[in-house]
Amino acid sequence: MLTKDDAEKIAAKLKGHRHSGSKHELIRILYEGRLIAQFGIRRGSRKDQGHDFIPGRLHLNMHDTLSLAQCTLSYEDWIQRMKDNGFILVPRTD
Repeated sequence: MLTKDDAEKIAAKLKGHRHSGSKHELIRILYEGRLIAQFGIRRGSRKDQGHDFIPGRLHLNMHDTLSLAQCTLSYEDWIQRMKDNGFILVPRTD
């Protein structure tokens, strides 16, 4: 299960831009000025409250999302996966 602490670590690692909302703090992940992903971090005081929706928002599975929080998957690795999967468009060099 992903916790609020995990969500905070992921937001920092992916250089997320924070935007305050009423129930959630919205984290927007940009790459070269383009929005690639976004997710919310619940404002509740319970740090163990689940954030298991984040993998889908980051275009990853749960294992890889936990790896982001635990520092085994880097920002650069995530960016490369987004390029490989078409979430970040790479110009052709034909």
